[in-house]
Amino acid sequence: MRRVVALGGGHGLHASLSALRRVTRDLTAIVTVADDGGSSGRLRREYGVLPPGDLRMALAALCGDDAWGTTWSKVVQHRFTGNGELGGHAVGNLLIVALWELLGDTIGGLDWVARLLGAHGRVLPMASVPLELAAQVQGVDPKFPSRVSTVRGQVACAATTGQVRSMSLIPADPPACAEAVQAVAEADWVVLGPGSWFTSVLPHLLVPELAAALVTTRARRLVTLNLSPQPGETDGFSPGAHLEVLARHAPDLEIDVVLADRAAVTSTAASDTAGDLAEAAKLVGGRLVLADVAAAGRPDRHDPLLLAGAFARIFEGE
Repeated sequence: MRRVVALGGGHGLHASLSALRRVTRDLTAIVTVADDGGSSGRLRREYGVLPPGDLRMALAALCGDDAWGTTWSKVVQHRFTGNGELGGHAVGNLLIVALWELLGDTIGGLDWVARLLGAHGRVLPMASVPLELAAQVQGVDPKFPSRVSTVRGQVACAATTGQVRSMSLIPADPPACAEAVQAVAEADWVVLGPGSWFTSVLPHLLVPELAAALVTTRARRLVTLNLSPQPGETDGFSPGAHLEVLARHAPDLEIDVVLADRAAVTSTAASDTAGDLAEAAKLVGGRLVLADVAAAGRPDRHDPLLLAGAFARIFEGE
């Protein structure tokens, strides 16, 4: 059975894991830990813990399709309403932090939640300390469109009105999660993306030990491109531009396969032709695979079954 490691965060990683759990039983998610907004931000500030939200979403994505899995997925994703102290908190965030307090063990707590949910895989943080994102952004002030400013914090970076040029971490040399580094080293396939490019995908390449493992692993590396640019973060980015940014942040990382939605690339509105994207894929060392992976009527959302089929064909040597 192929060992697969998926890296990312938020809705993009959720989409990837929802598909990958249908393809392999040996699956590990490595999740960004820089969220500073909402329930995660509140718990991070109050308890000094890793922000649990993206970890929770990854665990929910790994739940099975039976009654147990679907029920627990809904429970951990449930968010309390109202303006009280619980308002806005997700049940899963509170459960994760409770286990961290009880066990004093970040990885052990996540493993216990995974066992409760019957998760089809393991969830690990990319670093063992909470991180802060810092983006170099051009044109934050429309009066000075060429000026480059520093924007700090995941929420602020994701919502910036300027053009993100590069991303860095604070601290710049955080300790990687040892189990995550080991998982990458032992993997057969490593999957990056889809997801918020600067705030969910690229941060993994900025953790030195994890980045080194991604470069030296014997695993094959697959990049799943987004279906469309993300407002604020990647406005105006073509699919090829996403790969160029990836190469700038990790020049030693070679990619074997770039997976893109066929309609997103071949539509008349596409900013890259299939030929353009194939050339961009070659620049990072890979080949382009086009497949129909968008949900029917939702060109901005991946269909887990279609994406699973595309992954399976790639893993089997399409």
